[in-house]
Amino acid sequence: MGQPRIVIVGAGPAGVRAAQALVEVGIRPVVVDESRRDGGQIYRRQPEGFKRPYAKLYGSEADKAEALHRSFELLRDRIDWRAETLAWHIEPNRLHVVQAGQAQVLPFDALIVCSGATDRLMPVPGWDLAGCYSLGAAQISLKSQACSIGQRVVFMGTGPLLYLVASQYVAAGAQVAAVLDTSASSLRVRALPRLAARPAVLLNGLKLVASLRLAGVRVMTGVKPTLITGSPRDGVTGVRVSDGRGREHAFECDAVALGYHLRSEAQLADIAKCEFHFDAASRQWLPRIDEDGRSSVRGIYLAGDGVRLAGADGAEATGRLAALACLADLGMPRSEPQVAELRAKLRAMERFRQGLLQAFPWPHEAAAELPDSTVVCRCEVITAGELRTTVRELGACEINRAKALCRIGMGRCQGRYCGHAAAEIVAHAAGIPVEQVGRIRSQGPVKPLSMSAIPAGGAQ
Repeated sequence: MGQPRIVIVGAGPAGVRAAQALVEVGIRPVVVDESRRDGGQIYRRQPEGFKRPYAKLYGSEADKAEALHRSFELLRDRIDWRAETLAWHIEPNRLHVVQAGQAQVLPFDALIVCSGATDRLMPVPGWDLAGCYSLGAAQISLKSQACSIGQRVVFMGTGPLLYLVASQYVAAGAQVAAVLDTSASSLRVRALPRLAARPAVLLNGLKLVASLRLAGVRVMTGVKPTLITGSPRDGVTGVRVSDGRGREHAFECDAVALGYHLRSEAQLADIAKCEFHFDAASRQWLPRIDEDGRSSVRGIYLAGDGVRLAGADGAEATGRLAALACLADLGMPRSEPQVAELRAKLRAMERFRQGLLQAFPWPHEAAAELPDSTVVCRCEVITAGELRTTVRELGACEINRAKALCRIGMGRCQGRYCGHAAAEIVAHAAGIPVEQVGRIRSQGPVKPLSMSAIPAGGAQ
């Protein structure tokens, strides 16, 4: 009958480990990724010819990044590697991709989607000025272009990524003006019992914070962002925050990196008609899977931060586990002890994830306090006031209804960067729980592409 046709979307930690598990039993999967090289976002590689050492590029994650890259190099001759390929639509047993402007259809018996995550952002007045980036964008600039986003950078938001990227900038020799965390230090103390589920990771996080302080970086916790100063002509010139006592603090800078944990990049799962559930702890909708990564749609498996926000280590575990589930469903042998070990590891990681959400909560209450003039959707330049008017005067209490009436989330990013904050604004304006607001529905193409790349008649 020949080999089963298995396609993996994504060559980050989850995708690489999924491919490795398949190759180990003699299967040659197709692996597609938008990037030129493997590694995903967290372990994004520098371009060919760049010679910065791993320690400078990845900081505390250097050993893990190098191990993943070496694993992929060993797989290269045993997989069908499709770099710079966008997976933009899914039909039953057919994945639509575009490579070099040419559309292709990849038939599959099983599809493992390892789509990763993007930054989760909360608007602040002035965040639409030139010089304001997401944490992920700041990281891409450092890794892929070997440059800082500014001469003097403020990092603002909450979560482990805030400290990781700031420390990577310090290691690269960039000037970090401050790290401003919206979460209070007391929350981390309360979360320690859960964070202790992964003591080595907890210790590493403490070292990151300590290294920033030793480098002379101002680290503040429990702050409330009030304004990013500047002008359309000059871009960002500074940041203003208030502390727990209501005192205002100002920092001069020419760039700001923002981020509040991550949001799952789940558009492909949505297009494939996978079921979703509302995760109350993180206040976001996530695809529903079983403990091994099977989605509600037969033959489609989900792994990595696109479904379980457990970081790079968790992504590696879920990628391998999803591949093993795929093998079992295709009637092929798999190592049950390995499955049990991975499940146990993920249970500990889930406890740690809950601890992170307790220690570094998504500041959803900030959405209700945004001035009406604050731009929420930067693509379509929709303000918080316009969105509130859409809710209160037009009755748009569901996010897709609001999108249809005021164009929130209808721009180039398709709501990736404004959708979560917009839902919180709608919920507060309507006086309903945010889960009742729903989520922005996805449709192909998941990202903009040339009309000439879409085949005649389009995807069905």
